[in-house]
Amino acid sequence: MSNRYEIIIYWSEADSAFLAEVPELPGCMADGASHAHALAAAQEAIRLWVETARSLNRPIPEPRGRLMYA
Repeated sequence: MSNRYEIIIYWSEADSAFLAEVPELPGCMADGASHAHALAAAQEAIRLWVETARSLNRPIPEPRGRLMYA
């Protein structure tokens, strides 16, 4: 399930790092020194976000991807 969420990665001058945001999971984001590191960190953040939501019995959104925003 977690690998189907959209991840948006961009360079942040202010942070001097690549930032990775997961729009479908509120507050889920990560960073990294490279695009690949930011992606790996985001995938781990998704895993932890879903794990935490499950442990708290909170709803977990189904991955919908870009069409959600069209």
